[in-house]
Amino acid sequence: MSHLARRTVPSAAAEPVVLRAAAAGSGACPGSGDPVGDGADGSAERPAPSRRARSSRPSAAGARRSGLRTACAALLVAAVTGCGTAQGGMLSLHMGPSAPGAPANSAAPSPRPSGSASGSAKAVPPAASPSGSLAEPAPLVRSTAHGGRTVALTFDDGPGPATADVLDVLADYDVKATFCEIGPQATANPAMVKRILAAGHRLCDHTVHHLQPFAALTHEQQVEEIGPAKDMIVRAGGPGTRVTWFRAPGGGFTPANEQVAADAGMRSLTWTVDSLDWTRPGVAAIIANVQRELRPGGVVLMHDGGGDRTETVAALRELLPWLVDQGYDVDFPAA
Repeated sequence: MSHLARRTVPSAAAEPVVLRAAAAGSGACPGSGDPVGDGADGSAERPAPSRRARSSRPSAAGARRSGLRTACAALLVAAVTGCGTAQGGMLSLHMGPSAPGAPANSAAPSPRPSGSASGSAKAVPPAASPSGSLAEPAPLVRSTAHGGRTVALTFDDGPGPATADVLDVLADYDVKATFCEIGPQATANPAMVKRILAAGHRLCDHTVHHLQPFAALTHEQQVEEIGPAKDMIVRAGGPGTRVTWFRAPGGGFTPANEQVAADAGMRSLTWTVDSLDWTRPGVAAIIANVQRELRPGGVVLMHDGGGDRTETVAALRELLPWLVDQGYDVDFPAA
C-alpha cells in the first residue's frame, strides 16, 4: 500500500445465537406453555382400566389417550430436533422471535442431529460441491485489504499492448495494482507477467477464454475455464508465482464457480466501481465514473487488455494525482 495515512474500520462482531432443545424426558417443549396431559387442565394421564374391563374395540377414551400419546411423542421429537413442525401436521411449535431480518412465521430450519443429552446441536458438515470439496468459499471480495480511505486498482483482460504503459504510470506514483489476466494472454506474454510481478503487483485469474455469460456455462466448462487459466498464469510468471484471486468475466459469479476458485486456492474478486473504460467513452467520462462511484475501501475496475486502452492510460494519469489529493492510499484487495 502506498505511504499515506491508513485508516481501519473495525468490523462489527456477530453476536452468537444459542438455541436450546428440551430434554427428552421433560414432558414439555420450549414455548409450549404446559406439559401435555390427559385432561383438559393438563393433569397427568389416569391409570388404564384392568384387562377385564377392556372391550375388543378401542373405547373413545382410549382413542383419545392414544392420540395424546402420539401428539406428545411428536412434540418431544420436535423438541430434540429443534422444535420444528411435528410430522403429520398435528402440532406446530415456534422457537421465540425470528432472527433479525427474518420474515415473521418463516419456516423453521431443517432438523439437525441432536448432540449430547443436554440438547446441544452437533454441527452438520456442508454438502460436497460438484468438484467434490467440502470447503466453503469465502464471501466475494469487494473491498481493500486494510479498509479506511484506501482504494484497490484492478486491470482486466491482459496482458496486452497497453500493459506496459499502465505499469509506467503506476511506477510514476509508486502504487501497486492487481492484474486479472486471461490464461492464453499470459502464455503469449510471459515477459510482461514477470515484469508485473517484479514491480510488486499481484495477479488474478480471469479464465481461459473470457466467455460470457459466464454463469450460464455448464459446471464442467467453468471448471475448465478457471483452473487451467491459473496454471497458465503461474507458468508464465515462473516458480513461486501466486494467483490470489479469481474474477469471473462480466461479474458472472455463482456459488458453484466461487467454490471452484476456492478449491484452487483463490478468492473471488468483484468490484465496486466500474470505470466503463471498456466502452471507450472518452477520458473525461472514465475519470468522472470513478470519481462519482468511489467510496473508501472501494475496488476500481479498469482494463489493460481486450482492445485499444489509450483512453484508460490517459485517464489513469489524471486519476492517480486526484486520489492523492483526496487522501487515498492505493491498496490491494482483501485476500
